[in-house]
Amino acid sequence: MQAQVKEWGNSQGIRLPKEVLKEARIAVNEMLDITVSNGVITLTKPFRHKTLEERAAEFEGKLMLDGEYDWGEPVGKEVW
Repeated sequence: MQAQVKEWGNSQGIRLPKEVLKEARIAVNEMLDITVSNGVITLTKPFRHKTLEERAAEFEGKLMLDGEYDWGEPVGKEVW
């Protein structure tokens, strides 16, 4: 796939197809880190820790925080 560099006011820009952003899991207006090395431009999502609320939402409110949890039989040199 190719993209063309175009004038955008006093800057230049590249439009990325929606499919590319979807595959990279990048949302509109999301900030990206830009690095340049040996003529290669790399865009990456900055690392951000999830909040407790974001983590809990992934479990759809089904967190079992009380009591013990069975992790299965010991593996390796674990001592119980």
